[in-house]
Amino acid sequence: MSLSAVLVGLTSTEVAERMAAGQVNDLPDPRSRSLPDIIRANTLTWFNALVGSMWVIMLVVAPIQDSLFGFVIVANTAIGIIQEYRASRTLARLSVIGEAKPQVLRDGKPIEVSPRQVVLDDVLLLMPGDQLVVDGEVIGADGLEIDESLLTGEADPVVKTAGDLAMSGSFVVAGSGAYRATRVGKDSFAASLTEQARKFQQTNSELRRAVNTFIRMVSFLLVPVGLLLMYSQFVRADLPFDVAVRGTIAGMVTMVPEGLVLLTSIAMAVAVVRLAKQRVLVQDLPAVEVLARVDTICVDKTGTLTEPGMRVRAVVPLTSQDPAGALGALAAADPASSPTMQALAARFADPGWRVGATVPFSSARKWSAADLEQPGVAAQNRVTTWVLGAPEVLMPDQPPAAVAELAQTGARVLLLARAQGACGSAVGPDAERGPGDLEPSAVIAIDQQLRSDAAETVAYFGEQQVRVVVISGDSADTVGAIATQAGVPGADQPVDARNLPEEPQDLAAVMTQTSVFGRVTPAQKQAMVDALHLRSCTVAMTGDGVNDVLALKAADLGIAMGSGADATRAVAQLVLLDNRWSVMPKVVAEGRRVLGNIERVSDVFLTKSCYAIIISSVTAIFAMAFPFLPRHLSLISGLTIGIPAFFLALMPNTERFRPGFFRRVLLFAVPAGIIAAASALSSYSFALSLDESIAQAQSAATVTLFIVATAVLTQAARPLNLLRVGIVALMVLAFIAVLTIPWLSSFFALSLPATGASGAALTIGLIGAGAVVVASMITDRWRRHEQVMMD
Repeated sequence: MSLSAVLVGLTSTEVAERMAAGQVNDLPDPRSRSLPDIIRANTLTWFNALVGSMWVIMLVVAPIQDSLFGFVIVANTAIGIIQEYRASRTLARLSVIGEAKPQVLRDGKPIEVSPRQVVLDDVLLLMPGDQLVVDGEVIGADGLEIDESLLTGEADPVVKTAGDLAMSGSFVVAGSGAYRATRVGKDSFAASLTEQARKFQQTNSELRRAVNTFIRMVSFLLVPVGLLLMYSQFVRADLPFDVAVRGTIAGMVTMVPEGLVLLTSIAMAVAVVRLAKQRVLVQDLPAVEVLARVDTICVDKTGTLTEPGMRVRAVVPLTSQDPAGALGALAAADPASSPTMQALAARFADPGWRVGATVPFSSARKWSAADLEQPGVAAQNRVTTWVLGAPEVLMPDQPPAAVAELAQTGARVLLLARAQGACGSAVGPDAERGPGDLEPSAVIAIDQQLRSDAAETVAYFGEQQVRVVVISGDSADTVGAIATQAGVPGADQPVDARNLPEEPQDLAAVMTQTSVFGRVTPAQKQAMVDALHLRSCTVAMTGDGVNDVLALKAADLGIAMGSGADATRAVAQLVLLDNRWSVMPKVVAEGRRVLGNIERVSDVFLTKSCYAIIISSVTAIFAMAFPFLPRHLSLISGLTIGIPAFFLALMPNTERFRPGFFRRVLLFAVPAGIIAAASALSSYSFALSLDESIAQAQSAATVTLFIVATAVLTQAARPLNLLRVGIVALMVLAFIAVLTIPWLSSFFALSLPATGASGAALTIGLIGAGAVVVASMITDRWRRHEQVMMD
């Protein structure tokens, strides 16, 4: 009899009373932020405070044209808020679809509710794969085993009986049971244990770390260079105060890569929305980037390479007794109703036998047992203890001959055997001691259909040099047969995980040489992921069962199927809501788009910071008037960085990820920044040597810097296509319009003299542009050499 038939839960009235009293499991979603939080996070930043204060000063001491940078900051902040809020709402909608739905007893009936609808004293039913959403006291158990490793670090499942404590955040690995909620919401164990960790965090990833490193580097230089520049302009150059302030702020603002963090966040947010359209729930933003860096993807066979459903193909009797009755009774007796048992139940009718003691199935044991009483049979033969499980585990020394033959066809093979004693007896099956001595009765073959898109997806990963490793609890022969159908390299040499070494380094050596493993326990799956990490692999793990939870948690990226166990979906960073592994190439492409495009825009942003630091430092050292007005640098930044970078960050990009993001960007930005600064200062100095006014010399420097910055943009946008060339061309046409349309020239204070200074500005700019191209060719050659050495 099921627990729901003998237990009584709360009534609707009692539930309403507890909700009114606030005794409800209402916890904020740790993966999202409210609109006020998003506004604060995008507005109250150190750079916004710095640039905002300079904007206010500039509004007081200079024309509005020199304050354009402030309006750009406002626009950037608004765009960031809108994009993040949009992504947050998308995640919220998908989270409702993908969240766990615990079963509670209300008015005597089991119903599914949202975790936030669980109230104090609710009775919750537990099945394998369920994650506990509140703390409580166990009030009924049938072989209930709960894994608390995510909370305590203890690897072994804990057997629970009536009266034991059940903690939120743990999950059921075997048996069934029920517990009464005693602590909900913020009072629960998991909530108090991880209160700080559950708060929303900005992306913690290699990309974010690299960007933050750039920011810190600039921050260290910003204030001292700014103070030195102000001293030089006002004291040493003896310029008027307002002119000195304008020059100082122009230099400092240009040093700030203010749009880089914004574009990184926007690219991530847009990726979340795009993946949502593919029915992929991103539960952790770094997942978008991490998948682009993955070089090894571990997959569970069942539910990933194969379709979710199963069917019985054949039954091979090993005795004269018909096994149909025992199989039908065992399937009916399993409260968890796993896919295997569902296949048996569909083939064999329930004979109505009474169920006694049981040993529930667990992925670690790979077998289950039950005492079955057959009515109408002589007393001495009435109760029989049947065991059903993996043949290699139940009879490791000499499994029946039919087992290997059926396994090699890709079928899941089970052995039905008769035990020598009752469950829990000295000679019968026991969860701790094992199944005991057995008499084989039948071999059952269960078919699993390979997904129609599995081979195509495996081939895609092969083309992208991502290694696919199949890890399954089924027999090695079964896994090897399915993996062969899917085209997994090395599938013809599957390995039985029972023979794997336990030493991590030895296991890592096997993992690098073998791609298909069978009879893997949940603890071994985690150990395999850890072993791959020892070989510096970036590992993604896909799975749908409770036996995959520990491995998903250990992997760099956990990917769960939408139909998988509650615990599996809870620990995964990505959830494939439609259970389509074929969507993975699109997810990989999205990650590569983010990484590749952010590297492009980082090239131009860091080049700007580099040339701004050099120009400001040189100006301060030689105590000359700053070579640009703030509006000049706003124009150059807008046309060579801000506008094109926004489009570049969102364009398709299928380039394969290469390690060394931080080093590559600096390798590009530092030489390009030096060339840009040297060209602009040369043009400015040459114009002054011709006795041109400071305003005309500033115009000459602006033209030169724009030409070089456009070359930097063109190099960063490679490989060029029609769209990217079109964007660069539009920026050039916009700058020409500023130079030639009188009111725009006046607005931006650009007036080229009709002397040699104009020709020199163009010539120096073109020479600088050529130098940028040459420098890019040299750094490209160095990058290719480095990549060959790494490969």
